[in-house]
Amino acid sequence: MATQVKSEQTTAAKRYKMHVKKGDTVQVISGRDKGKIGEILNTLPKLSKVVVKGVNVKTKHVKPQQEGESGQITTFEAPIHSSNVMLYSTKQKIASRVCYSFNQEGRKVRMLKKTGEVID
Repeated sequence: MATQVKSEQTTAAKRYKMHVKKGDTVQVISGRDKGKIGEILNTLPKLSKVVVKGVNVKTKHVKPQQEGESGQITTFEAPIHSSNVMLYSTKQKIASRVCYSFNQEGRKVRMLKKTGEVID
């Protein structure tokens, strides 16, 4: 009796194309922190999530590692899904979707749809 070799399904996470990058100023458009504005500290393209400064702040109780040391309560920003943030123009104070266009040198740049402001 021949045994069948079952091919292992690779659960290699796919990298999602995201409309935001590290360093962008964004506004949260849904969830508990709706309306908050912050800078993107980190992006997680495999999970399609971003870490925004001052948004989705969690507290963690850390046990002491050595004897005589006291425990701590630390706060950190947890990731939120990239679809819950929208690029924000600090000049015009408005959130906008992103579009892609070409500048005079023929280089592809990101631009805010509402204001026409070039991001990078």
